[in-house]
Amino acid sequence: MSEVMSKLKKDYVYNLMLKGQREDGRAFDEMRDITVETNVIDKAEGSAKVQYGDTQVLVGVKLQLGTPFPDSPDVGVIITSLELNPIASPTFEAGPPRENAIEMARVTDRGIRESGAIDLTKLCITEGEKVWMIFIDVHVLNDGGNILDAASLGAIAALMTAKVPAERNGVGEDFMMPVRQMPVGISVVDIGGELIVDPGRNEEVVCDTKITITSNQDGSICAMQKSGEGALSEEQVLKAVTLACEKAAKVRENYLLKI
Repeated sequence: MSEVMSKLKKDYVYNLMLKGQREDGRAFDEMRDITVETNVIDKAEGSAKVQYGDTQVLVGVKLQLGTPFPDSPDVGVIITSLELNPIASPTFEAGPPRENAIEMARVTDRGIRESGAIDLTKLCITEGEKVWMIFIDVHVLNDGGNILDAASLGAIAALMTAKVPAERNGVGEDFMMPVRQMPVGISVVDIGGELIVDPGRNEEVVCDTKITITSNQDGSICAMQKSGEGALSEEQVLKAVTLACEKAAKVRENYLLKI
């Protein structure tokens, strides 16, 4: 039955595309409405709730003292997790994180880490002994498609509001998280050769392939992740990169720069 439904969805989405349409009436390069709320969790050092259309995620940032990794003794540590809560979708199950949740956490983490979003050297207290550990926890509240982009935006928004609790831990005065970059991830899917930005749930289900591109303020690419069995041509990849950077700049301007 699920295979039949999947085929019906695919045919429906394809037929709309032949008319230059999408399920929700957007243009192929048009994103859904976005809302960003910060400081929504009192007990967290930083937090954000992000909504992309029907997709909602809640991100909390906690900090604690810990030991640095041996190969990076003078920098703080980032650990990112993502939970696909059963309340968010009938396809999500309770229990340990599944493979797709782990992959999305890694992509979100990579965007923050590889962009150099945080000056981790400022989170070192005693080289080789004591550093701040940043825990970024993403909770999916509703899956309307494109969880990754919402998680990416929520993570950096939460970090931008985070305060390091030094006084409480007896290691100096509190200070704001040393954020120096604002990476934004934008996902593009290929359906029948057409590139579509910010896919809805059905578009994600039926797409041939998906690519998520994370970029910095200067337009440099700091992370890229492809999923799905389909292949993208060089021309499609270049077009996807251009689209992603353009959309990321608008998201950054409309939301992150206002935090």
